[in-house]
Amino acid sequence: MEYFDFVDQVKYEGPKSKNPLAFKFYDAEREIYGKKMKDHLKFAMAWWHTLCADGTDMFGSGTMDKSFGQTPATMDHARSKVDAGFEFMQKLGIQYFCFHDADIAPEGKNLAETNKNLDDITDYIKEKMDETGIKLLWGTSNLFTKPIFMNGAGSSNSADVYAYAAAKIKKAIDCTVKLGGTGYVFWGGREGYETLLNTDMKFEQENIANLMHMAVDYARSIGFNGDFYIEPKPQEPMKHQYDYDAATAIQFIEKFGLEKDFKLNIEANHATLAGHTFEHELRVAAINNMLGSVDANQGDLLVGWDTDQFPTDVYATTLAMLEILRAGGFTTGGLNFDSKSRRPSNKPEDWFEAFIVGMDSFALGLIKAVAILEDGRLDQFIQERYASFNEGMGKKVRDKATNLEELAAYAETLEEPLDPGAGKQEYLEAVVNQVLFSN
Repeated sequence: MEYFDFVDQVKYEGPKSKNPLAFKFYDAEREIYGKKMKDHLKFAMAWWHTLCADGTDMFGSGTMDKSFGQTPATMDHARSKVDAGFEFMQKLGIQYFCFHDADIAPEGKNLAETNKNLDDITDYIKEKMDETGIKLLWGTSNLFTKPIFMNGAGSSNSADVYAYAAAKIKKAIDCTVKLGGTGYVFWGGREGYETLLNTDMKFEQENIANLMHMAVDYARSIGFNGDFYIEPKPQEPMKHQYDYDAATAIQFIEKFGLEKDFKLNIEANHATLAGHTFEHELRVAAINNMLGSVDANQGDLLVGWDTDQFPTDVYATTLAMLEILRAGGFTTGGLNFDSKSRRPSNKPEDWFEAFIVGMDSFALGLIKAVAILEDGRLDQFIQERYASFNEGMGKKVRDKATNLEELAAYAETLEEPLDPGAGKQEYLEAVVNQVLFSN
């Protein structure tokens, strides 16, 4: 059965094309900065938004039919989502996908039956992967939807819930390894608290770390060689989440000795909710050798929750790709579209158009980021701004070859007022505009 018969294959037609089902900037085979565009970007389809999310929000029921001809929450429905998903990815030229366990298979009457459903559906997914060459970027377990996780999973006050979470993680790792995934994500959707009046924060964080160590030990024992990721997110749904932003997550990783196995999965919309820019979170991860993968989306600056919109802001994608290129590009990670079409964009054509604009926006961001690097003015300015640390007392500071007494004595020889040098933000923003909008 063909689910999307209105399109054969989405192709690159160039910037002047007015075909809504064609790429304007994403040319998968184009060589740029030493690699093909598809290898720089490593686009992935998020199973949950693309094949499961039906437009339901807190104020209204679903607007999209994602039954794919079957009764929802059945194994037949799960298989039809596999068929639809692989057709969708093939027609868009997407090479990877990501999943939660709950996205791909329905729950059974108990954990054993749920695991059997996962075994059956991952067998079917693997058949499709072998047929198409499409790969798994990363897997994860949904540890936030079920009511038993209302107080957290790894951070739960209940030892039974903690054990149940561990069982789900074990099975999701099994599925990830079975499907050849190169990453496994921990998104602590409910790993946090509402009030300190009922919370032992130290104990909860230690329990989360212990669960992560157990997950690493198990995964390595069955042959998983990829990276584990923590995906930072502030608030929502918990008021105080333990993985608030990149800096907080890195501190947690290093405090509990997880740095050999863990990196970060940075999401643009989560950066916004934390009060940061996307590029800030990428930079924090990169300079700490923690940049693993990216959830590609954007938020609405006028709305205070996680809207998971498809990325269309080329300024944001350009600055993001600039950080990713400077960090050496992706290894085990990629750009996962943790994005959903808007609730009124409810037709299958809309879903394709949403992916097309997202892929085009990151392709254009890549092109322009390379142009900024090749232009050189931003890097040159930064080098010159810190040039005083390349000689004299500045070099001694850089080389850690001085002390406070020597610096104090040196400072007394300086003629005041000192000139720290202009930041020239407006000039640098003008450079970015010139690169973005000149031919």
